[in-house]
Amino acid sequence: MADGPGPAETSAIVRRRGPTARPIAVYLFVLALVALVPAFVFSAILLQRNNEAQERVVETLITGNSRSIIQAVDREINANITTLRVLATTPPLNPAEYPEFHARVSVALENTGSFVYLIHPDLTSDLSTRVPISEQVTTPIGDTETAQRAFDRRDVTVSDAVLGRLSKQWVVNILQPIFPANHPPLILGFSRTASQLSMALLASRMPEGWHVALVDRKGVIIAAADQGGSTGDTFNLIPVADLGTTGGWRALTVEGTDYLVVSQRSTLTGWSLVAWADRDVVAKPLADAFWSLLAGGVLLAALVVLVVYGVSLQIGRSVHGLEADAKRLGAGQPVEARHFPIEEIETVSAALGDASRRRQAAETEVRFLMRELAHRSKNQMTVIAAMAKQTARGADSVPEFVSSFERRIFGLARSTDLLLAHGVAGVDLKELLVSQIDPFCPVDGERVVVDGPPLRLNAQAGQILGMAAHELATNAVKYGAFAKEGGRLELTWERVGDAVSFRWHESGNAPAEAAPRRGFGTTVLENMVGRSLNGEVKREVHTQGIEWRFTIPLSSLDPSDTLNSAAEKPETDK
Repeated sequence: MADGPGPAETSAIVRRRGPTARPIAVYLFVLALVALVPAFVFSAILLQRNNEAQERVVETLITGNSRSIIQAVDREINANITTLRVLATTPPLNPAEYPEFHARVSVALENTGSFVYLIHPDLTSDLSTRVPISEQVTTPIGDTETAQRAFDRRDVTVSDAVLGRLSKQWVVNILQPIFPANHPPLILGFSRTASQLSMALLASRMPEGWHVALVDRKGVIIAAADQGGSTGDTFNLIPVADLGTTGGWRALTVEGTDYLVVSQRSTLTGWSLVAWADRDVVAKPLADAFWSLLAGGVLLAALVVLVVYGVSLQIGRSVHGLEADAKRLGAGQPVEARHFPIEEIETVSAALGDASRRRQAAETEVRFLMRELAHRSKNQMTVIAAMAKQTARGADSVPEFVSSFERRIFGLARSTDLLLAHGVAGVDLKELLVSQIDPFCPVDGERVVVDGPPLRLNAQAGQILGMAAHELATNAVKYGAFAKEGGRLELTWERVGDAVSFRWHESGNAPAEAAPRRGFGTTVLENMVGRSLNGEVKREVHTQGIEWRFTIPLSSLDPSDTLNSAAEKPETDK
């Protein structure tokens, strides 16, 4: 029985793991990191590129909206210019025409918040639809700069934001100079509240966080939307001289705050439309996506850690189970294949179970061989004693005894070698007979025929038939087929029902002479073959030689019968 590993062996096993051995959980975590880290990096790169693409989209949107707003403002100013040009076709050239002109224009501009007035070369006005016709008086105008420029340019002129002298509101003026024949020049002015232009700014809605302001040439806010300022306030984010038309946004830092600014300048009025936003507003989607990715990554990592921990526990338990089975196998204890949740470990467990069964079978065979060895040793001693006694009876001198006894011992040894070589499988009958006959065969091998179906013998049958073949071959050399030239031996066997029939036939020589006394060969053939193997022995003498026939039951030859009978013997046979 194999002994289990002792403490020293166990420690040696532990030491063989080496200093680099790590728990399987470490490798699972490394595998998870190898899988997750590139995925996170790739996601971050995609997120960055997506954000850059979104920023380009937003930039295009803001630029387009700014262009749309300034175009909407220009359309409104152009509409006002068109109105002035229509009115300029029939201007009031003298005070007598003022009432009819005042009434007609007042009706046209009712509830629009816009007014028309008349300016003379001395920069005074005596007609305005802002006040009733009965209350008209000649007064100096407030926006003399724009009026003088209109007279000088002799073309439509648009003012910047101006605080109205009568209305006390911020307005913009559109002036159309008129040069009638035979009359002094005059200007038809169109005044509108600046805040009215906020509707144009709101027509194209900006994304959240963006501010919009319409700024005149002096940097005063004409109109604003989305918290872009109040009409009349000074626009301080960027100098007016730096405003112009941009193809996209530009970065600007004011008082430590980063801004993105888009501006569009009107070629009609010279005003600038400015849209701006804090840089963080644009970067907020990226930041939100980053934190979302980070939060999702943390949750995913936590989930992976839990999964890896659970898998490592399962693998650890399975490996410890295999370790316990291996220790039991090393101690010689039986090990059965167990179910494990991991297929590969279950395969190893099945291999351990199979190895255990093989070991148990091998140990059973070893125990059988030990018992068989003891049994055979006893039998050998008995056979050798019988051989010695029978050889002594037939010998006339000590040298003759030694020679005969030695040959028989060698023949028995050859049978024993074959039995040990084949173990429990049994010895092949033909191989056994050839090994016993070969030492006596003549040089001419054609004089000997050994033939029969394959048949294996148990230990007892092998020893007895081996000694029988040895004795018959010895007699053939002394008295029979091998004694003279021309002798022939035919050794054949066949199965007849539940028995095997052996035939030893010598021919080609005179009948064998009877031995002077009963020898060991006769004892082997009659007693051991006949009695020990329950066989039937017949001897016939014919004109050309001698023939022996043996009929032995298969049950006396079958090696499995010896195995079963030996396994059933008590341990005291050892």
